[in-house]
Amino acid sequence: MSDDRAPARQPRIGVYVCHCGGNISGAVRCDVVARLSERLPDVTVARTDESLCSDGGQSRIEQDIRELGLDRVVVGACAPSLHEQTFRGAVARAGLNPYLYHHVGLREQDSWVHGHDKEGATEKAVRLMAAGVAKARLLRPLEAIRLGAEKHALVIGGGVAGLRAALDVARQGLRVTLVEKSSFLGGRMAQLGPVFPTGEDARALLRELIEAVCAHPDIAVLTRAQVVAVSGYVGNFDVRVERHALAGHPSDPAALLEPGTQGTDAPDVSGSSRQLEEDPVETVSLTVGAVVVATGFDPYQPPRGEHGFGELTQVVTLPQLVRHLASAKERGPLEWNGRPVRDLALIHCVGSRQVEGVHAPQADGQVNAYCSRVCCTASLHTLEQLHQRYPGLNLYDLHQDIRTYGRGHEDYYQRTRSGGVRFLRYHGEQPPVVTAAPEGDSHPVLVKVADALTYGREIEIAVDLVVLAVGMMPRDVDDLVRMLKISRGADRFLLEVHPKLRPVETAVNGVVLAGTAQGPMNIQESLNAASAAAAKVSALLGQGRVELPPFVAAVDASRCDGTGACVAACAYEGALALRISEEKGRQLRRAVVTPANCVGCGACVSACPNGAIDVQGWTLAQYEAMVAALGLDVPALAGTEP
Repeated sequence: MSDDRAPARQPRIGVYVCHCGGNISGAVRCDVVARLSERLPDVTVARTDESLCSDGGQSRIEQDIRELGLDRVVVGACAPSLHEQTFRGAVARAGLNPYLYHHVGLREQDSWVHGHDKEGATEKAVRLMAAGVAKARLLRPLEAIRLGAEKHALVIGGGVAGLRAALDVARQGLRVTLVEKSSFLGGRMAQLGPVFPTGEDARALLRELIEAVCAHPDIAVLTRAQVVAVSGYVGNFDVRVERHALAGHPSDPAALLEPGTQGTDAPDVSGSSRQLEEDPVETVSLTVGAVVVATGFDPYQPPRGEHGFGELTQVVTLPQLVRHLASAKERGPLEWNGRPVRDLALIHCVGSRQVEGVHAPQADGQVNAYCSRVCCTASLHTLEQLHQRYPGLNLYDLHQDIRTYGRGHEDYYQRTRSGGVRFLRYHGEQPPVVTAAPEGDSHPVLVKVADALTYGREIEIAVDLVVLAVGMMPRDVDDLVRMLKISRGADRFLLEVHPKLRPVETAVNGVVLAGTAQGPMNIQESLNAASAAAAKVSALLGQGRVELPPFVAAVDASRCDGTGACVAACAYEGALALRISEEKGRQLRRAVVTPANCVGCGACVSACPNGAIDVQGWTLAQYEAMVAALGLDVPALAGTEP
């Protein structure tokens, strides 16, 4: 447990206030904050900098530590989640314990909140920095928690992202177990034909990847398997997998791509639940160091009646049409349900960019307000294929916007536009209306749209087939979310720590995301995300050990009398336990912390009646010092230079 008594010698504290490129200095007078901070007890130097996180800003801190003998550092900058690790690294490079550093969030907690009040924002910044200095005086050196790690990774999901992640991890010398719920590998990509922007055959690409995965000696592939229990912590996760017996399972890896694109209905990528229930089950126990979640997505399933889906046989989804084209003869007219298709309308954003009050909510009461990103290019790619294969086909594209954001994707729009596809634009609040045509009409379906490109003119199109470009939906993996203790974002896809700084990591150490489990992505983006996840896993487990931050609970055994109140308050399995030890012939019951399972939430601190437990780096004494500093008198700001 940390000792918060006064240090053996007075600390020498360096204070640094960042302008943050105007984000902070636009509301806070940083020079005034630095000048007043320098008057605080034990502050040796106080400086400002335009961008402390830059190489120059970090070098200045390192130089001051070496030349001025600083033994504590306080930085006022943007959110700790962004650059706390950056400054810890700078402090460590200068030879100082990285935990003798405290970060104050002046941007999110001050300048962005009080941009209308410079004087108030500056005074608040002074108080926040004073609190940071008060805490810094009581900081003590800490050591990272070091744990042994199994050089073995679990990949959940056998789609293209899971396959890529498994292969990349194995190529770094780590063992991999890939668990796939269905009987086959390849996921949704196995249902595609040519892929954009290269035009290569999806199944040929998958076959090559599957063969490489199955041939690698360090990869074990478990199909028709499901993770049913996870416990432990980064470096040592205990995993239980239930696998359904595979009678006569093909030995040829290419046969794992069996479903193909035959027919208009989606192949069963999840396996037959009824059949699985009847099959014998074997249990596989694993100990792994890290987990890659690559569980994929589900296409949006329009409810009955949306744009006529489920009521009119001539209304289909884009995935259905793609599978139909892959199995249709190259020559001859396009047909659907035995009838020739002469006119076809494709409607974008079905199940994406939904509007509250216009679209029916999902089961959880939310609408899919997000953009699925991939649909625009996928739609244009399909329209181009249709135009090339069936030159006489009349094609209509009904969209809110065309968002072809990838390299080479805009070319599909240019080619389809010049190739005769007619584009109509609608507003999300006024989606197209699809109805059955009157009996005896030349076409079976009518599509009405208020076309924004002609200033809201209502246009009626008679067509033989309506194609709904459905978006991506987060897959139902609530069981995994609970087992792994990971989170979903506002869009219900699995949530990363930070979209830029930690784009594939979850808040749970050792659990990373790959592919469309995290959000809508095209194939190339899924592969890139999978490789990024593999790189994280390889860096984490490559040395056979992991390091965790030391901000965990610590028990003062001299104060602990084993009431168990802390254990009862702890919400994290295995973090706290009561153990009996023998001292001087007496049996004593004491609380014991397992650091790897502790998240430093502090619930145990408030529960202990004896004050025998604290969180390292965030002790009660440090909090009390910060609160006292916040209430100190701040010298009048009037008269200070602007």
